[in-house]
Amino acid sequence: MNGTREIPDRLIIAVGGNAIHPAGIKGTSEEQVEIAGDTAHALLPLLKLENELIITHGNGPAVGKVLMRQALALDRVVPMSLDICVANTQGATAYLLVQAFENALREVGNPRHVVGLVTQVEVDPDDPGFTNPTKPVGYFYSKDEAKGLADEMGWSMREDAGRGWRMVVASPKPKHICDVSLVEALASRNTVVIAGGGGGIPVVRDEHGLRRGVEAVIDKDLTTAHMANVLGVEEIMILTAVSRVATNFGEPNEQELDIVSLSEIQELMDAGHFPAGSMGPKIEAAISFIKGGGKRAIIGHLNEALPALRGEAGTHIVPDGEA
Repeated sequence: MNGTREIPDRLIIAVGGNAIHPAGIKGTSEEQVEIAGDTAHALLPLLKLENELIITHGNGPAVGKVLMRQALALDRVVPMSLDICVANTQGATAYLLVQAFENALREVGNPRHVVGLVTQVEVDPDDPGFTNPTKPVGYFYSKDEAKGLADEMGWSMREDAGRGWRMVVASPKPKHICDVSLVEALASRNTVVIAGGGGGIPVVRDEHGLRRGVEAVIDKDLTTAHMANVLGVEEIMILTAVSRVATNFGEPNEQELDIVSLSEIQELMDAGHFPAGSMGPKIEAAISFIKGGGKRAIIGHLNEALPALRGEAGTHIVPDGEA
């Protein structure tokens, strides 16, 4: 990638659930505080920028833990519905990130404020995602463990990109970000806004305009793309645990991608290079974003956020004719 790009005036960043709740941790409160702090310091170069900044985050690992706790305590505690589980993890993660971001900013003498918004996202009640669960949540299991959980808990289990078996839940596409105008208003006042956590709390609205929650987890990258298109934000960044998108991932002929056009990435997607459980949703979101009027979708490593934004790292997906 040649040269250094200018920093955009408006930006939405999606931080992966596995980046803020990595595999291998027990998930103690102390671990979560520490990881939120690490995330804050990784993003500090972006938090200090004088631009409009909105941050979304995943919650797959966290919501899966909530579901496991509920299953284990089923005889003693009435379980929450899945939408409330999403709200629960959305609020908890936002709390940790708000505190960590502001602490990191204060350490360098920056007075910028950060706010977390409980965000509802409307979905179509007839979305086919309700009948075909695809969203992986929670822990990784062996095949035998997954079969045992499916039999014991009634969970739908699916192999996740060669990394193990996970519970999968319904994942309808986002249709409307509720109160998105408030997100925009706060961002325009130089406040870092954390919104759409976990893809947003999934709700449907009836003919009278009344909303109710539904059992699902929306993909946070698709919500990020939709939010950006609605707000007219021209660049999004999807941060994860790899430096670049790659074709033939994990194979001897693996090839990392630098700048890719919309048509090129669509062709690679159609050829099956990006598994549904890992990179697939990120590529789908990037394609949706560019088709919706976006100018650049960047996928890169959390610890390389600023270099990726400058064009020095990451995979950059752009409209045809601009690669």
